[in-house]
Amino acid sequence: MSAIQTDIPTDEASRYLQQLCKHWSHKFAVTFTLTEGRVPFSENAVCTMSATADALKLRVEAANDADAARMAEVVINHLQRFAFRAPLVVPDWRAA
Repeated sequence: MSAIQTDIPTDEASRYLQQLCKHWSHKFAVTFTLTEGRVPFSENAVCTMSATADALKLRVEAANDADAARMAEVVINHLQRFAFRAPLVVPDWRAA
């Protein structure tokens, strides 16, 4: 398994976490609270999220580096659509 993570500065972390989880709950067995979320995209790919007062923390695990990078891009693309009013600064992903 390959894992990468990033922290996105925002004071709307909980709102974005909930939006992402609700969006994907129609296709996947998503679990979430106001501060934690888990989206199992497949047996070999999962995104976990946590919201703090000042950041949304994302972690993507997948079978290999290429799949992890592709899933991270999917997550960020969706997040940026939800945050269209206030564009987010997405720091580089790093090995988890």
